[in-house]
Amino acid sequence: MAHPPSPLYIFKPRRLGLVAMAPPPSPSAMSLVKALLGLIRLIGVCCKPHLLQRRNASNIARRIELLAPLFEEIADLRIPVPPSAVLSFQELYTILSGVRVLLDDCREGSSFCLLMEQESVAQQFHDSTQNISVVLQALPLELLDLPVEVKEQIELVRMQVLKSKPLLDPAELQLRKEATALLGKVERKETLELSHLRKLFEKLQLLSVRDYEIEIQRLEDLRMEPHVSSTQQRDVVEKLTSFICFVRYGKCVLYGIPATVKDGVVGSKNSGTSSSSSTSANVVEVATIREADSAIVNPPEDFLCPINIDIMRDPVIVATGQTYERTAIARWLESGHHTCPKSGQKLPHLNVIPNYALRNVISQWCLENNVPFEKSDKKSSSTSKRRHEEKIANNGVALEATKLTAALLTQMLASASPEVQEQGAHELRLLTKCGTETRVCVAEAGAIPSLVPLLLSKDPRTQENAVTAMLNLSICECNKMPIMESGASEAIIEVLKAGSTMQARENAAATLFSLAVLDDLKVVIGSKPDVIPALVTLLLEGTPSRGKRDAATALYHLAVYKGNQASIVAAGAVPLLVSLLTDEEAAIADDALAVLAVIAGGSQEGVTAIIETPAIPILVSLLRDGSSRGKEYAVVVLLALCRTGGDPVIKSLLKIPHAASLIYSLFTSGSTPRSKRKAGSLLRLLYKWKSAGNSSAGVH
Repeated sequence: MAHPPSPLYIFKPRRLGLVAMAPPPSPSAMSLVKALLGLIRLIGVCCKPHLLQRRNASNIARRIELLAPLFEEIADLRIPVPPSAVLSFQELYTILSGVRVLLDDCREGSSFCLLMEQESVAQQFHDSTQNISVVLQALPLELLDLPVEVKEQIELVRMQVLKSKPLLDPAELQLRKEATALLGKVERKETLELSHLRKLFEKLQLLSVRDYEIEIQRLEDLRMEPHVSSTQQRDVVEKLTSFICFVRYGKCVLYGIPATVKDGVVGSKNSGTSSSSSTSANVVEVATIREADSAIVNPPEDFLCPINIDIMRDPVIVATGQTYERTAIARWLESGHHTCPKSGQKLPHLNVIPNYALRNVISQWCLENNVPFEKSDKKSSSTSKRRHEEKIANNGVALEATKLTAALLTQMLASASPEVQEQGAHELRLLTKCGTETRVCVAEAGAIPSLVPLLLSKDPRTQENAVTAMLNLSICECNKMPIMESGASEAIIEVLKAGSTMQARENAAATLFSLAVLDDLKVVIGSKPDVIPALVTLLLEGTPSRGKRDAATALYHLAVYKGNQASIVAAGAVPLLVSLLTDEEAAIADDALAVLAVIAGGSQEGVTAIIETPAIPILVSLLRDGSSRGKEYAVVVLLALCRTGGDPVIKSLLKIPHAASLIYSLFTSGSTPRSKRKAGSLLRLLYKWKSAGNSSAGVH
């Protein structure tokens, strides 16, 4: 059996512990009574689950409703409540608040997880019932002036809750047995009967693509919850990852395969399948997927790790001053690289420094936007969602379900139906967000060459989904060369030049800079005649938050190879880059500075082009007002200009008020060794120039 019913109490740490500490709404006895009455009525009317744990939920709700006459009598007759009874009511309020949350979880939580964790959820109902029993036993009914029939009803409830036992529904147990059998077949790579798969999900009331999307999101939310220990965290996350991959596979096989594919069975031995849903049914669901996709909160670019394009939970600074997610840069270094992924510079050492300031800002943003922020555990990286997804190979069900899903979606891309192609590209876009191993599975399924024709699709959604899926695939280093070998670069450049949407063009630029991280590909991509002019155009037309930065970063990676620098200058990039130095967003200015620094240090054409712009006073102002990274790049550019441009540049620099003092300040208190070193070199150059008999008003 792939998943024996050993309870992990996935739900228990989630919310009940927090509710248990919630105080009653008011210390007033009558206010407390009214609050209890309202809570009892709410439990009776609104919180019953519609699918699983119905017997347990019905029993506890019915018993709680029997308490209503007690509080109705006290509220209507304004019966005095002694202090001992108030204490019991306060405790009861806390317990009932927890019951309401448990009922909400059963009604709104993951159906698949409820099915597989029946014992633990039933035990929670039983524990809550026993807690009610304890409170009722301690309640001093004899001190309350209540009608006899009310007291008798409370006694009846006391007896009922005292004798209660955890209930497991035989039908739900049988359904779990069926689900476990299918999970086992997936793990063992056995053939799945499509009718069995459909029957299971129909019983779980997953009847549309929207239902599947909601279920997957609920499982994802559970996976992000903290758990008791690192060992339990690993077990819970692996189990939930299996559920997510299995449900995603079910969605794709039942709603994502064109009707023209012949069926019978589905699985690794026979990947052909069919669904009772027709192609027209697929079209109806696409709108729903689009709505869900548009609802995603986009974090600021500065919060995303340049390597894995994900929010940084544990940002660290490397020797070049760039910031990365700790686990991402660790994998980069462990794989044998000794360069900075974003700047391409050789790292003088491999030590990293925690970026606590950025971490606090990201944490606050996550809190304000309801995005989970999972604190890093230095002792065990198993608390990271991405880390577990990247170890999906250790989870047989998740791996095999992902392979099957990737194969099915790749089939969809070859469909003659534009609607099916769009849906397949969208699903691949979502799937390729889920970690390195998933991206490897998708590539191994043949998705890369199948995506290439869709990059040139006339349908804007299909094109955007295809280029974004290609971007996600390119993040995995082992996929970079296969992408280039598939001929995708020409199509990506076409999207960059004339994509149907700005997001498609921007993601094409991001794909190019992701590919150009590899030194060999800097040469290949830069040799394409249209790529650099197209990036320069995007530098002008792109959105400030994405397009301009993606274009600048792509140009930077290409400029690291000196053979590309003349083409970048000839395409008119320098004036645009200089204009971005005054942008309100420091990150855009820093990206532009990085390109200028490489160009200034590598080619005479680059220095000449920069001198012809009003760059020097802007660079000096950045020495005062720029970010630490911006100051470093600014002094690098100034040093290169002075070395190559000679007297005219030095005179122009020293005519600017406080220029020399700003350089000296950076030399003495710069935030990075490189900025101090470059500032010192520039100061020595200026002093040497003056000592040679030149007059100026700057160096003292």
